[in-house]
Amino acid sequence: MPSKQREVMWPSLVASKILKKRLGSNNFVADYPSITEPIFEFTSIDQSTPSSNILQHHKDTKKYKVFVSTWNIGGIAPEEDLNLEDLLETSNTPCDIYVLGFQEIVPLQASNVLGSENSKICMMWNSLTRVALNKISRNGDKDFPDAKMDEMNNSFPNKEENNPTHYLQGPQDYQCIISKQMVGILISVWVRSDLRPFIRHQSVSCIGCGVMGCLGNKGSVSVRFKLHETSFCFVCSHLASGGREGDEKYRNSNVAEIFSRTSFPRGPLLDLPRKILDHEYVILLGDLNYRISLPEETTRLLVEQRDWDSLIESDQLRMELMNGNLLRGWNEEAIKFAPTYKYYPNSDVYYGCCYQGDRTQKRRAPAWCDRIIWYGKGLKQLQYSRSESKLSDHRPVKAIFTSDVRVSQLALKNLQSLFLSERFENLKSHIEVSSNDKFLRKKYSSFRL
Repeated sequence: MPSKQREVMWPSLVASKILKKRLGSNNFVADYPSITEPIFEFTSIDQSTPSSNILQHHKDTKKYKVFVSTWNIGGIAPEEDLNLEDLLETSNTPCDIYVLGFQEIVPLQASNVLGSENSKICMMWNSLTRVALNKISRNGDKDFPDAKMDEMNNSFPNKEENNPTHYLQGPQDYQCIISKQMVGILISVWVRSDLRPFIRHQSVSCIGCGVMGCLGNKGSVSVRFKLHETSFCFVCSHLASGGREGDEKYRNSNVAEIFSRTSFPRGPLLDLPRKILDHEYVILLGDLNYRISLPEETTRLLVEQRDWDSLIESDQLRMELMNGNLLRGWNEEAIKFAPTYKYYPNSDVYYGCCYQGDRTQKRRAPAWCDRIIWYGKGLKQLQYSRSESKLSDHRPVKAIFTSDVRVSQLALKNLQSLFLSERFENLKSHIEVSSNDKFLRKKYSSFRL
């Protein structure tokens, strides 16, 4: 009888999961609601204002630093005292925007793929990120919102000194504008608090490319927003695995599906980018799973010799960037670090290096599976490196960019007028953070200036 019940249940679970994904994929978690209306331009422009003067306001540009990282966690839950400061390089000059992408934050087993998202793990990673970006003395502002403390305490119920809430008291330098999970994929975007009023039109789009070509064990979570007058899109992906000859075609197929099926709302004025490549700046990050098309023995020998240049010549993603059609026009900085996959847990030894036991076991030659590539004029990559955390069988990869962002001086003036107006007070009183998600458990003002 139980086996017959399972036969009936699995198809219904799959159908339920597919329908649920289609219906709920536009929801995301943030510290504040998304601004979708053009409130910065609410002050009507004088009809007598020459159009040339209006256009002149949009010609100013500012440079902003953007940090991007990707890390396949291998289904391992983080410890309470996991320190992300090395990954985020918080001791160096801080960036304006931080984008963190993770893969396999939960094991990719059937219950996780077909069941509901494990939001607790997502909360834990967001809590650790918040602490690393906002590590302030306990003697800080006593008005620190209770909702943030609830989030931290619920993520890490241990009240010992190593609880991250021990370090986080006071005003926050960085706030989360988007956090979205699909099965094991998680992406979160954090911005400097003073930039938050200039972020608009946040949106997400989830594409499953896994089981049955639609489930979320593989696929992407894409997020987009506008900073001032410039659109950004970040695509956190986990592509098809496999080290056999020809498996790269499945990865290329995943990328094509992601580009084709991902779509965003056009906005109230129908002037926002809908597809990934319609955005001005696009960064694709994740466990892209591209391998090195060399015999395993040759690959291991070149890794031992640290001959990255010879290895990269046979790297499948690099060949696609240079010679393929799918990623033509995309860019990747030169790789000057060791392959990030696959390591024995808690070691610096590549899997299969000291081979013993069953020879039918997969050995998995080292590869640069974890990558960050980008598209768009006005982006400049300053750094491309890896971190050395041994939490999983992957090493994290990170990059820093500068971006030229168009700034409307007219919008800045209107924003200043808005903050001084009675309308802003009314706006504040009517906007509340949703209490449906445990990430923020209490309602409080949506704007904190």
